[in-house]
Amino acid sequence: MSHEQHQELLQTLHECMVECNHCYSACLKEDDIKMMAECIRLDRECADMCNYLEQAISRGTPFISELASVCAKICEACGNECKKHDHEHCQKCADACFNCAEACKNVA
Repeated sequence: MSHEQHQELLQTLHECMVECNHCYSACLKEDDIKMMAECIRLDRECADMCNYLEQAISRGTPFISELASVCAKICEACGNECKKHDHEHCQKCADACFNCAEACKNVA
């Protein structure tokens, strides 16, 4: 499949990466940073995976379904962690993560 066929997924991956990076930065500024540690870790991992999958699709990877499956798992884990926190940036990130996980599952 060409990257033209995955235009919507590419957009979703990019949006998730942007939200995770924003959440990561905002979490670092929270008062109780220890409480945010797992959120920060997963934001970083999720953003990196979404970025990697976006690049791999653009290159025409033959491993799209395997990578999308892994990306879906990471997005779900990040979304579940972010959902635990009341901060607006965490809630927006969780929504983006769950949206991306669904999109990845459709390809996996």
